[in-house]
Amino acid sequence: MEGLSIWHWIVVLVIVMLLFGRGKISGLMADLAQGIKAFRKGMSEDDKPTDAPPAKPAETID
Repeated sequence: MEGLSIWHWIVVLVIVMLLFGRGKISGLMADLAQGIKAFRKGMSEDDKPTDAPPAKPAETID
């Protein structure tokens, strides 16, 4: 079996466009982009050091 040709991809794209429509696909892509931005922002916030001093360890009672 050979790989998928350009015609296979065109047929798949047409079927997807018919099923979901243009509005739903653009909405999904916008949601995906927002998710990626939120992920990157969260990752960059984890890398930044905090200004607060480290917490003191709790004393134990023997």
